[in-house]
Amino acid sequence: MSRGLDGVMVALDIDGTVVDLDEKMSDRVREAVQGVAAGGAHVVVATGRSLHGTVPVLQRLGLHHGFAVCSNGAVTVELDPAEPAGYRVVSLHTFDPSAVAGELYEHLPTGLFAVEVLGRGFKVTAPFPDGELTGELEVVPFEELFAEPVMRVVVRSPEHSSAEFSRLVERVGLHGVAYSVGWTAWLDLAPDGVTKASALEEVRVRLDVARRATLAVGDGRNDVEMLRWAARGVAMGNAPAEVREAADAVTAHVDEDGLALVLEDLLASGFPAA
Repeated sequence: MSRGLDGVMVALDIDGTVVDLDEKMSDRVREAVQGVAAGGAHVVVATGRSLHGTVPVLQRLGLHHGFAVCSNGAVTVELDPAEPAGYRVVSLHTFDPSAVAGELYEHLPTGLFAVEVLGRGFKVTAPFPDGELTGELEVVPFEELFAEPVMRVVVRSPEHSSAEFSRLVERVGLHGVAYSVGWTAWLDLAPDGVTKASALEEVRVRLDVARRATLAVGDGRNDVEMLRWAARGVAMGNAPAEVREAADAVTAHVDEDGLALVLEDLLASGFPAA
């Protein structure tokens, strides 16, 4: 019999944690997430995905109440089936990235740039590789991307490896923004100080959850702050070394239902004492 999880907040990354690279979600993971939610925990999905890319995953998980953090912390929504879209935006952070983006553009004249359009899709300078962006895609000139403040900028360079791209970003030096490099030559720019962790802290305060009762599970470089923020941060077995080092524990690979193992243990044992 599971212990009650009232007053516990569980933050979950999506890609590489809830679903694998092929978007597959196992029944075991789905049931574990639903079990933790039914046990009284506040389950908060925290992802780099856009809002419109997050909603289908929430539906697959059967999560219709609570909060979700999208776009690496730039957007937070409260789920509510009574709302026409099933949610309402409760926090939105925007910024002017034109100077930083312009500098990157000088170093990456063939790079692909995109800005997120809340709830719809992206404005892009050219088509991205198939399947990398979801929603409506509108091709516009580079300068038009930043005609007004934005919540998120994506920079992609298919001709570079992830390591090469990381070195280029380091050489450029990005100031006044938050950023994270993905598995491929993919860069997310966000307002300075805005991360999954900063958004989750806002949610924690809203829910009046004690810091000592927070758990986070993730696998990407954009999860490092979140894993350090949580009282217990767990990295997936498929996470790179720097992510595993930021965590308190490491679970199994996403292909081995590593998330389910963490949540099943939480259901069986309750939240570990601080």
